[in-house]
Amino acid sequence: MKEIVRVNTRRGDVIRQEATDEEMRWGGRLLIAKFLMREVPPACDPLGRYNKLIIAPGLLGDTPVTTAGKYSVGGKSPLTGGVKESDVGGESGRKIARLGIKAIVLEDLPDRPVTYVLILDARGARLEECPELKGRMVTETFDRIRARFGGQVGIMAIGPAGEMKLPGAGVAVTDVDDIQLRYAARGGLGALMGSKGIKAIVVDDSGAPPPAYFDEAFLKEANREFVKMIMADPKTENRHKYGTPAVLMACNALGILPTRNFSSGQFEKATSIDGERVADVIAERGGEGRSGRPCVRGCVIQCSNVFPDPSGKKMTASIQYENIALLGSNCGIGDLDDITELNDLCNQVGVDAIETGAAIGVAMEAGIVPFGDAEGAKDLIRQIGRGTPLGRILGCGAVITGKVLGVRRVPAIKGQAIPAYDPRALKGNGITYITSPMGADHTAGNMLETAKTVDPLGRERQVENSRRLQIRAALLDTMGLCLFTRPPFVKRPDFFGIFLKGRYGWEMTYADVQRLGIDCLETEREFNRRAGVSEELHDIPEFMREEPLPPSNSVFDIPMEEIQRIWEVQVPADVF
Repeated sequence: MKEIVRVNTRRGDVIRQEATDEEMRWGGRLLIAKFLMREVPPACDPLGRYNKLIIAPGLLGDTPVTTAGKYSVGGKSPLTGGVKESDVGGESGRKIARLGIKAIVLEDLPDRPVTYVLILDARGARLEECPELKGRMVTETFDRIRARFGGQVGIMAIGPAGEMKLPGAGVAVTDVDDIQLRYAARGGLGALMGSKGIKAIVVDDSGAPPPAYFDEAFLKEANREFVKMIMADPKTENRHKYGTPAVLMACNALGILPTRNFSSGQFEKATSIDGERVADVIAERGGEGRSGRPCVRGCVIQCSNVFPDPSGKKMTASIQYENIALLGSNCGIGDLDDITELNDLCNQVGVDAIETGAAIGVAMEAGIVPFGDAEGAKDLIRQIGRGTPLGRILGCGAVITGKVLGVRRVPAIKGQAIPAYDPRALKGNGITYITSPMGADHTAGNMLETAKTVDPLGRERQVENSRRLQIRAALLDTMGLCLFTRPPFVKRPDFFGIFLKGRYGWEMTYADVQRLGIDCLETEREFNRRAGVSEELHDIPEFMREEPLPPSNSVFDIPMEEIQRIWEVQVPADVF
């Protein structure tokens, strides 16, 4: 049996419903899209009583398939006004699934200021008021919850930014050792959680019965073959050694590394902040520093890290490429220790480092602090945590920051900051940013992987490739799998059907499975259409069509008419 757990945050009660046969076919991102379309008025206030925060493991969430512990958090975005799903690692996803929970749905609004903790365990679900957690930074929140509920529970929490309902706020998660602190960061979902009065969610799967697979031996054998193919791919070793910062020098060489508020695609201090430098510093300092760590239990890729300070004490875990780019080169900051401290400040305050880095870049262009001023940037993030007027502006994201400070050059689409791949020199990503229901989100279909086979500055094959990668991303998010599990699926797309057969007994061809991804995208697009945020209304920022990007001196020149044909392109069922 699988249950839908509905939490009414006004009445304080919890209702548990058995999932229908139709709902059993949904997971992760697809489930969120379906629930939003079915239950949330598209034109509602994102922070009002009619929006819902939905947390859903993927279809493989309770299986031993590597990386399947990732799960989805979603709702109507306070940042974009459209659908938003953010997938994340940590410990809670698999625990939720193993409690037999298909989805957690937070509904309505408290009728008074409250600081709730939602507890999920084998006995059921309940809300408890914990006023002592109000206003606490994220790590302190984790520490206090761990002291009260034990060392093996999964935890999700928001920081002060989420409690203030700032649209740049995310939902923090941790592993069982409280080393890796990861985020369902994009789209303002922390503000949505804060609007429901929920400071944290605690998940305890001890005493839960083991999941019943259709064919456990078949599933485990498929996973063994899957893991072999992942480990045989050259990219896996690179990611294990250097993590996601491994791509920084490649992005710098392509001229897509955001630098000084997206005014250039190359940074003169790139070698001081690249993947090799990150790994070298971790090795040199030792102590608590580590490379090659997992963000979910059972992951064989292990692309995370623990970055230490000069004494060897943990500064943050993990430091990721996108955060280095937006908080570093985008702000003209080229010192890893400064960037890591900025990253940790974002983590503690509870804001998306991508959105916040972009907002600081805009503020630097406005002259609030100069480019390269790391201490000034740290102060700006601290102001977000304190809720000063300037801090609240920055916590609302890059677009609001630009409007208030009178800056025209704001790198955002659908209200969300563009991540660390400038679309003027990686044009396929521009198409994804414009057409994805998620707005400017590289995880929705990142064309960096095609840069060697498709000219990133050209126009050929960009639209069809963006569609293909968007379908794939939606499918992986629906399964609850990491995007870095792509290599085996490229060679053997039938793995999707094999895993679903082993878990549920479903007989599905890859064409059948692909339709799950397509259904997800079509449902999200329809929600956005009804919400008034369709892609035809949200082009690339005007300055990116007019202002050449050094060093390629390219502009984004793919016409909207061509981009809008993306959903007419037919993707063969045997292409992944």
